[in-house]
Amino acid sequence: PVIMAKKAADPKGGKGGKTAKAGSKSAAGAAKKGAKAKKKKWSKGKVKEKANHAVYFEPEQYEKMLKEIPTGKIITISGVVERLRCSGSLARASIKDLASKGLIVPVVTHSNQLIYTRATAPVAAEAEA
Repeated sequence: PVIMAKKAADPKGGKGGKTAKAGSKSAAGAAKKGAKAKKKKWSKGKVKEKANHAVYFEPEQYEKMLKEIPTGKIITISGVVERLRCSGSLARASIKDLASKGLIVPVVTHSNQLIYTRATAPVAAEAEA
């Protein structure tokens, strides 16, 4: 009778099958690779779509700005950019224009974040008085 040697069990829990020779070959191969090893390929990441915003108002868009923006409860630069698809500098200029006309009133005028709200009738009457 021929007695077969049992295969060594894999310590990681997989099926046994690798012999000691096979393990030493892979270890030697890894040490040999060194600089020849392939570099990790980085993904390009998610690319945001380029926003094509207007840099000046067409007459129709200016009229839309005069109608829509003063009706909002909170008016910010980013909100104007989203609604009208215009650039941030144009949104800042339009907010200043609306404020000078008395259509909106400032809530917070920090240098970085301008927050305005619609002018209600009593506020407009106080401004005129």
